Amino acid sequence: MHIVVKLLLASFASLVFGNCAMADDAPGTDVPKLRMGVEAGHPPFNMRDASGQVVGFDVDIGNALCAKMKVECEVVTSDWDLIIPALNNNAFDFLISSMSITPDRLDSVDFTTPYYTNKLQFLAPVTTDLKTDLPSLAGKNLGAQRDTFAGGWLQDNLGASANILLYDTQQELYDELAAGNLDAILADKYSTFEWLKTDAGKNYEFKDKPIDAADKIGIAVRKGDPLRDRLNQALQDIIRDGTYQKINDRYFPFSIQ
Repeated sequence: MHIVVKLLLASFASLVFGNCAMADDAPGTDVPKLRMGVEAGHPPFNMRDASGQVVGFDVDIGNALCAKMKVECEVVTSDWDLIIPALNNNAFDFLISSMSITPDRLDSVDFTTPYYTNKLQFLAPVTTDLKTDLPSLAGKNLGAQRDTFAGGWLQDNLGASANILLYDTQQELYDELAAGNLDAILADKYSTFEWLKTDAGKNYEFKDKPIDAADKIGIAVRKGDPLRDRLNQALQDIIRDGTYQKINDRYFPFSIQ
């Protein structure tokens, strides 16, 4: 009897520790903890609060997805221009940092179905009568964050006719606009909506309509990682049970899905 019990306990321990070893060796499989990568510099989607904790819409969505998958989530931050290499170097298991799904990025990572649709819109001083058709923007100093959908759009559509200036962070972009070094910026409408509510942003406004560009935002995983399927299922679940909408309403008075 004692021998049977010992064998059962040994088998159980082997199973438990074997699974833990798999968690260390193969992030993204059925593990007790997953690491989500964020920039922490793109409010209200991802930023640090007064205590230094990383918070925001992306983080809340990530935590809700982990809850559906019955795993714990740990936030890992990265500079924006290094965030895809960090994912591919196993610094974290999935990347949820308001990243646009683009053909170039699909060469390096896989994406889930979009978890929201972004809009890009030009922003300029209230006192400026800025026209945003391409001929009217020729010769202007225009800014965007580096390695973003907005930056790529400016370079592709106005690189030959306007002065395009790219910045490492969204805050640096806002600061350059406020300093008068830019005639306008092209930025994510939903994150800029937050900046417009601050004292620094009160003298600026969106000009004309959002540009005609489909900017789908997805969660990135390493190429071929089955974690993508689990994230897609969890995303469907939080949309279906109302969790997504509650998180949306925490940050925006309108739906961004």
